[in-house]
Amino acid sequence: MDHGPISTRTAAAATAGGFMHDLVAALLRSHGLACAVLVALSLVMFLPGFAGLPPMDRDEPRFAQASKQMLETGNFVSIRFQGEARNKKPVGIYWLQSGSVALAQAVGFDAARATIWLYRIPSLAGAIATVLLTYWAGLVWLDRRFAFMAAALMSACILLGVEARLAKTDAVLTATIVAAMGALARIYAVRSGKGKGSVAPSFVLWFAIAVSILVKGPIVLMVAGLASLVLSIRERSSGWLKPAADWRAMVLSAIIVAPWFIAIALDTHGAFFGEAVEGDMLSKVAGAREAHGALPGTYLIAALVTLWPIAPLALIAVPEIWRARREDAVTFLSAWLIPSWLVFEAVPTKLPHYVLPLYPAVSLLVAFVASRDAFLPDERWKRLTLVLLPLPAALIALAIPYATFLYGDRADIMGAMIAAGAAICAGFAARVVMRRPMEQAIAAALLAAMLLFIGVYEFAVPRLQSLALSPRLAAALSRSPCVPQGLATAGFNEPSLVFLTRADLQQTTGADAARFLALPGCRAAFVDIRQEGDFTKSLAAIGRTPQLLGRVLGVNLNGGRHMDIGVYANGG
Repeated sequence: MDHGPISTRTAAAATAGGFMHDLVAALLRSHGLACAVLVALSLVMFLPGFAGLPPMDRDEPRFAQASKQMLETGNFVSIRFQGEARNKKPVGIYWLQSGSVALAQAVGFDAARATIWLYRIPSLAGAIATVLLTYWAGLVWLDRRFAFMAAALMSACILLGVEARLAKTDAVLTATIVAAMGALARIYAVRSGKGKGSVAPSFVLWFAIAVSILVKGPIVLMVAGLASLVLSIRERSSGWLKPAADWRAMVLSAIIVAPWFIAIALDTHGAFFGEAVEGDMLSKVAGAREAHGALPGTYLIAALVTLWPIAPLALIAVPEIWRARREDAVTFLSAWLIPSWLVFEAVPTKLPHYVLPLYPAVSLLVAFVASRDAFLPDERWKRLTLVLLPLPAALIALAIPYATFLYGDRADIMGAMIAAGAAICAGFAARVVMRRPMEQAIAAALLAAMLLFIGVYEFAVPRLQSLALSPRLAAALSRSPCVPQGLATAGFNEPSLVFLTRADLQQTTGADAARFLALPGCRAAFVDIRQEGDFTKSLAAIGRTPQLLGRVLGVNLNGGRHMDIGVYANGG
């Protein structure tokens, strides 16, 4: 039968959409193959720049240095940064980081303890696990194709990509929370006959809770607890939670968690709990900590960038999500997302990574709407919203030459061009979304993310040498005529300098740095120009003239202050 003329553009779109559909079907022949593809995709997204980024002040080198000191001292109970107890977070991430470095040492990796990317391996593994567990969680409500779509979108998430490249807690924390919520979803589904009764979800739930508590304390209890409360109100009963109360799983969780908490209580005479709960957690609830305060709604606005490229799709999906709000999938994912998001918005202290464990729920909601073929071009605001797909990449492409010229040796044109390619791919994805071959649109968005990460992490960031003060100071120190037995710093006190030099680096003043260099033995000091006056006067008073190994000029990433630091050695 003749259905009339079909335009070349429409035919091409149908052909491309059909090819992509067939390709996805081929990649999803089995769960094993799907997971292998997701691992490969995650590595493509997370590895650019992974090994090349210097230690990023301040949190990353604090975690890495504390893990390094565990290896140096053999004390795997207490957490210390230099001589100070770091009683803020539990020990889990430090064990993972020190284990990663110890394994590298065992296979003969030179200078493993001073190599920052080895400390990032747990974060990389956590980010990959987040992607895989998003797929696993999605399989409760979605068929394989759309669970895969949600997981693939998570691999492209800007914030997850950032955390995969930092030796911190948040990528691992997110993986544990997604595991817990995936298990909770299976328990919830059983009550409506949509899942098979089994003890496995209960064991996964409590194992994930135990690991999560060891990594970052009670955040997992908040997310899972609030979700359970909302779902119980909806069901007018908490009876659906009965399978979760498996005493064997709970005992296993206690066995995992209790030994270290008992050990740290004995080691610190209870001080850990006082400082972690009152000094860290409750103080963030009571007020803004470390100048990180912001108004409610900040996370929602920030998500336009941190949740890219998922955020524009999520905004368009909102009406369909609302229409389907009584369906189990939307009910559960909303219970995962909304209550904890409101808590994070209400807490005065705000950092972008706090809401990362909630992003997989958003990705799964987007995939749910896609499974209903409900991304319809039925309203003008939806078409305008899709501008948010290419916009972040385009802005980054424009910013790269300026930033690399301002903080580097020259403007990086190649990185800008690659980021511009990402913007073009994202624009194509925006165009295709509303024509509804979703595989083609998601593929374009994934390609955009890959290009953006390459442009930023492989080309632009390495050019920002003015911001890499600590690596350049450590390099200048290597020109010392003797091996320093002691180090001091006056005016530049970032944790990255401790990590790249020595745990006993002394933070002092210019006058005291001069006196430090006058002590016996080979010594070196880093002296900022603001401390040079007192440094020079003290040197003159004691009659010493240390050797200037070089000067390092740059900008402190924290605060944006321009630095001019002299590196001095006394020659032994």
